[in-house]
Amino acid sequence: MKINYHNRQFVGVVNSPNGQVSGDTFFQYEQHGIILKGTYQGGSILTGHILGRVNDDNSLYFTYHHLDIHHQLKSGSCYSRPKMLPDGRIQLHESWEWTHGGAGEGESIVEEIA
Repeated sequence: MKINYHNRQFVGVVNSPNGQVSGDTFFQYEQHGIILKGTYQGGSILTGHILGRVNDDNSLYFTYHHLDIHHQLKSGSCYSRPKMLPDGRIQLHESWEWTHGGAGEGESIVEEIA
């Protein structure tokens, strides 16, 4: 079953300690063909953007960048695997890595808002 991420909203649920996404961080996705775009903000993130692709298996690969509350610009890349929840919402299990402004790799989960 193909997942369409267009107009779906997500919130952070779990994150590694070296990440900045939290339960106060909200994501808005757009999908146009295989192109994934998004915005995110909240918690320690003032504003951020996502650009990437939707793979044939519904997984996502994208780069992200944001400005945090300390006015630091940070960026990274992320591979995200979807899991369908019993109520039909999507949960994304993410493996990410900082490429600028942060250190190391991490794991996070974001969940679709009903």
